[in-house]
Amino acid sequence: MKAIRIHRHGGPEVLVYEDVDIGQPGPGEVRVRNMAVGLNLIDVYFRTGAYKPPGLPFTPGNEGAGEVVAVGEGVGDFAPGDRVAYAATLGSYAEERIVPAQFLVHLPGAIDFETGAAMMLKGLTAQYLLRRTFRVEAGHTILVHAAAGGVGLILTQWAKHLGATVIGTVGSPDKAELARHNGCDHVIDYRREDFVARVKEITGGEGCHVVYDGVGKATFPGSLDCLRRFGYFVSFGSASGPVEAFDILLLAQKGSLFATRPTLFTHLATHEDVVEMSNDLFHVVESGVVKIPIHARMPLAEAAEAHRRLEARQTTGSTVLLP
Repeated sequence: MKAIRIHRHGGPEVLVYEDVDIGQPGPGEVRVRNMAVGLNLIDVYFRTGAYKPPGLPFTPGNEGAGEVVAVGEGVGDFAPGDRVAYAATLGSYAEERIVPAQFLVHLPGAIDFETGAAMMLKGLTAQYLLRRTFRVEAGHTILVHAAAGGVGLILTQWAKHLGATVIGTVGSPDKAELARHNGCDHVIDYRREDFVARVKEITGGEGCHVVYDGVGKATFPGSLDCLRRFGYFVSFGSASGPVEAFDILLLAQKGSLFATRPTLFTHLATHEDVVEMSNDLFHVVESGVVKIPIHARMPLAEAAEAHRRLEARQTTGSTVLLP
């Protein structure tokens, strides 16, 4: 069986396409034949060592969709041939992989494998940001950084459906157009405009109820200046580098703000959580409220090139890798 393996941390060149043996599923595990695999910035973080894997070598990737090949002892919810999708522990950059049953869900028939692979990690991230971290309702004004990215395009569509006024930041005119077509009421090209000044202009000086920031260093502390009193700064990624340590009194000075750094896998702590969040995501996708934009499909063997494009910010929406 073929898989991508990382034997040392570094650039895209450390992604090696090679033969591996994954064995059979143990108790509580399921062996899945991947039909499509999702590409995410977290894959880059693990590749570079910014996030620490359990050990070296390892197979990256946390998102995929496919068919069940075999089930381990104690697994009663899945059987060989079932269509499934997951956002799980490392190991998805492979033709087949072992998945803890906790993270696995049945993929609805109306959703194809590529869409399933493109939507799980990014879509479940959008779900916990919008419905669990700060519960967006009609009348809220929100700011979404990197609005044309994989999470951003899902987040903006869903937030618009919930009745929010959506402001998005992007890095090019093409991305601005894409963001407008996916739920953004206002789009700011941060390379041409001061996003803080524009947010204040758009909101009449009031600021936003919440800022969803997956960019990190480049947008902090400007994101805090985009918030109204008691607003929520939600940091969920660090595409430009991690947010540097700051004095917590800054939150008081900026208007008694809340700041949080949630992670998806904290929310996926139980199978019940996984199913509940996935059903919420499947509902908005199947109803057409949220469309999952797949803008690139590449062979799994070309994962290194996919990483180069992602890091160069040449991608929009989702990229899937095909074993």
